Amino acid sequence: MGTPLIFSFWPLHVLAAIKAAVLIQRWYRSYMARLEMRRRYALSIFQSIEYAEEQAQLQVCTLDYTMREYEQTIEVPASYYGPHLSFPLTVADTDVLLQAFKHRQHLHARYVLQLLHETRKVLQQMPNITYLSTSYTKEITICGDLHGKLDDLLLIFYKNGLPSEENPYIFNGDFVDRGKNSIEILIILFAFLLVYPNHLHLNRGNHEDHIMNLRYGFTKEVMKKYQCYGTAILHLLEDVYSWLPLATIIDSKVLILHGGISDTTDLNFLNLFQRNKLKSVLRPVKSNAETVSKPRGASLVETGSHRTEATKSLSGQDNSLKEATRSTSAPSKRRRYSRDVSDGKEPLGNLPGRGSSSLLPEVQYLKPGSVTTSQTSSELTTKEWKQVVDILWSDPKHQNGCTPNKFRGGGCYFGPDVTARLLRRYNLKMLIRSHECKQDGYEISHNGKVITIFSASNYYAEGSNRGAYIKLNPDLIPRFVQYQVSKSTRKETLHQRVTAIELSALKCLREKLYTHKSELIAAFRQYDPNYTGKISPGEWASAVESVLCLDLPWRTLRSRLVYLDQDGRVEYLSSFDNFEIQLPIKEVQPFLVETLCRYKADLEIIFNMIDKDHSGLISVDEFRQTWKLFNLHLRINVDDESIDSLARSIDFNKDGSIDFNEFLEAFNFYIVTFPHVPAYSSSP
Repeated sequence: MGTPLIFSFWPLHVLAAIKAAVLIQRWYRSYMARLEMRRRYALSIFQSIEYAEEQAQLQVCTLDYTMREYEQTIEVPASYYGPHLSFPLTVADTDVLLQAFKHRQHLHARYVLQLLHETRKVLQQMPNITYLSTSYTKEITICGDLHGKLDDLLLIFYKNGLPSEENPYIFNGDFVDRGKNSIEILIILFAFLLVYPNHLHLNRGNHEDHIMNLRYGFTKEVMKKYQCYGTAILHLLEDVYSWLPLATIIDSKVLILHGGISDTTDLNFLNLFQRNKLKSVLRPVKSNAETVSKPRGASLVETGSHRTEATKSLSGQDNSLKEATRSTSAPSKRRRYSRDVSDGKEPLGNLPGRGSSSLLPEVQYLKPGSVTTSQTSSELTTKEWKQVVDILWSDPKHQNGCTPNKFRGGGCYFGPDVTARLLRRYNLKMLIRSHECKQDGYEISHNGKVITIFSASNYYAEGSNRGAYIKLNPDLIPRFVQYQVSKSTRKETLHQRVTAIELSALKCLREKLYTHKSELIAAFRQYDPNYTGKISPGEWASAVESVLCLDLPWRTLRSRLVYLDQDGRVEYLSSFDNFEIQLPIKEVQPFLVETLCRYKADLEIIFNMIDKDHSGLISVDEFRQTWKLFNLHLRINVDDESIDSLARSIDFNKDGSIDFNEFLEAFNFYIVTFPHVPAYSSSP
């Protein structure tokens, strides 16, 4: 066909310009689509590795970790120039704390312990599920995971204002771990809770758990910042965690909890059990507490993971942990909200103040132990444990149904039908949850009935995601506010930012490949009986997935991870070319090195259990004990002679002590660039 009639009178140079513009537009759209694809698969890599690590954490929970009560009068020295607190706190104290933390000052341990004690008193007056109401002059702000990122919290307060009677907040769990300023975030949130107990509300997340803190950095942060007082702070925090409310309901229509729900979630039951019995959801209940049936979503036994064998559930909960002292003298400063009875659907019948059948119709904030349930024992029951695991660990899915969450190893995946049934049962309209990093800081799913909100920007790497929070008024139409803490990324182009995120994700993935080198080579050679060193791309993808179980698009990632020969076959040993280990000890066996790198986080947790004073030093005999626990936990076979040789080698000054932290740091990855492997190409 010729040129259309409408263009027949246009000059040729104009037609040429239009054609060029169309070509440029097509190229640009294709270029942006490729960038978006790279950014999305980088996020998928990060999430798959994160969830695999959580599976490992759910296994290592079978080891016990307890701390003794540490009571001592702590004096603040004259040389201390940080913030000073006096109780009860005032708004001026919160301002002092914010300014001090902006300038990277620390709060003295004496004030931290006082703050935690006062916070526990307030939390003990709260119900398991908190009821709030909105007004057009007082929108409620809902924030998701912060994970120790103080800059995000300060940015939220800068954009949205500080908590106050006119500006209420809900923080939906996961305040700690991963980031460098978890303790500062807790101090700020607890301080505002004491000043505005009716207008700042906290829900428990799955990282408000002392066992999770061992793996993901908060324990190490507290011990580094507070040293000899760190143990007392951590022990008290363990009890404070157990008193955090589990959920919040706004205007009797919007349910807010950290993770999600399952097909057995019972809000009435969740509101009535004694929540402080649950110190850690990673420590399942005693098998003799009641007849244990295998729950659909709550099982913490790993299924289909990359591990060679799932470990058994715990035989019991630690009896040495003392029950928290309940405060009966501290008056609750919280307002008792009045609520109307919902009509039509099943009400939250057993919730105090909900309907005429309520036992205590005027009271919302009950003192601990004031409600008697069918289970009066101080032992946690399987049903109680399962209910909490599901609301802290579950994730939504697009398909109907409720299935075990195999990626995380705990909780479940719940579909739109499960959401619809729960909302209909309790006459609710919406579920707001957190627990998952989202590229834009939030995500709407299940036909608008489920919202995920995530407030930690740059969670995986600089530029990997935005943070967001929700503003909610009586119309219950969420308004999202996005942001991103920007430092080095301000002057970078979109291509540079995506490339940086992608390279960071690929580095994490290559570490995963290297730490499973022996298993991967064995899997590759099943397809290569003649030891040619080459297999097809499909065989390579199948072998990698069979070992790592990360559910990633390996065929798409293949060009960034391995080298192809001229016939299009994968040279599978190039999977490990870009990484080496800096070995301080040449005598260490390769198998032992691979084991150390793969289970470095688990080994560090076990070490922390043995290093009671958190000095960072253990004896050679304690090091051997660490390895015995390690071998027992992971069911790996490392002979005593290899461990003794390793212990002698790393005791450099022969004083009988091992600096374990330096030892772990010595087994770090570093990148070695090989020109024939296109893994770190930055081309679009």
